[in-house]
Amino acid sequence: MARVLILSLFLLSISVSSRAFHVETISFDEGYKHLFGEDNLVVSADRKRANLVLNRYTGSGFISSDYYMHGYFSAFIKLPKENTAGVVVAFYLSNGDVFEKNHDELDWEFLGNKKGKEWRVQTNIYGNGSTMRGREERYLLPFDPTEAAHRYSILWTPNVVIFYIDDIPIREVIRTEAMGSDFPSKPMAVYATIWDGSAWATDGGKVKINYKYSPFIAEFSELVLKGCTSAPIQQSQMSVDLDRCASTELELMTADFAIMTPKMRSDMRRFREKKMTYTVCYDAVRYQSVFPECDNTPEEQEKFWQWGESKTVKPRNRSSKRRSPRGQPAVASLYNVQAVV
Repeated sequence: MARVLILSLFLLSISVSSRAFHVETISFDEGYKHLFGEDNLVVSADRKRANLVLNRYTGSGFISSDYYMHGYFSAFIKLPKENTAGVVVAFYLSNGDVFEKNHDELDWEFLGNKKGKEWRVQTNIYGNGSTMRGREERYLLPFDPTEAAHRYSILWTPNVVIFYIDDIPIREVIRTEAMGSDFPSKPMAVYATIWDGSAWATDGGKVKINYKYSPFIAEFSELVLKGCTSAPIQQSQMSVDLDRCASTELELMTADFAIMTPKMRSDMRRFREKKMTYTVCYDAVRYQSVFPECDNTPEEQEKFWQWGESKTVKPRNRSSKRRSPRGQPAVASLYNVQAVV
């Protein structure tokens, strides 16, 4: 009987870890509103999809109607094609408009590139205005993000921040006492933007946007805003809001996307080994001491230069005509990142 129960639990764990997260999506109007860009925000007739447009006159963006004290936030995003050097698409949480000098922020930043080159993806974590300690990491993607939409998510709880691509965790930051106020702790709104980052986004700003390829369009769909709504309160009022949000916090921390199964950890480790091009954890030039949440090892450190850049993960040109050695089309999937070298 005991063996049957153990087997049943094992099979259940496999089923839970392999299926997509169960989350309820919303229409644009249920959770978001226009931020900037005049007519460059285009919402579909069924209000389930929003396109952000960048042209030579302006970028565009939208913002959540509410602030949230922790939550799970995601969207399917399809990035612009062709020559996107200098283009920046962002999906992020922030309270910078309320806390000017001590804001918190959690970022997905998508950095465009020269024609034929891969988009690069960056995650950032800022707490209490720690803009000099942004905890950046950069990655390549095991698929072409311009061919189809993929889900990008952020889970933010009192104890952990996890970034996901297509329900696979790629980064986990567990709150430690040593982090102090560097861990985001104040209510944040959710943003989506597209803008001209020519000053820094591609080759340190050497390559600028070529508006001959505009308009650049980023598509957002399958929107998820799951958390406890909150006013952008001051730190002294925080305990009242935390008490009010206690039940939502419990629901968040026990949801399938918050429970890191062995398979999820294995997927995350494999992704990071194959796709992470930079991590702040091994950047000995900018930071003299290791960040408290980093689990550094001498063996792993050998894989990174002093600037935190990977010695093994290199960008590559994308081509729809690229073939595998056996003549079959080369297929890259986030669920089989080992196929990508």
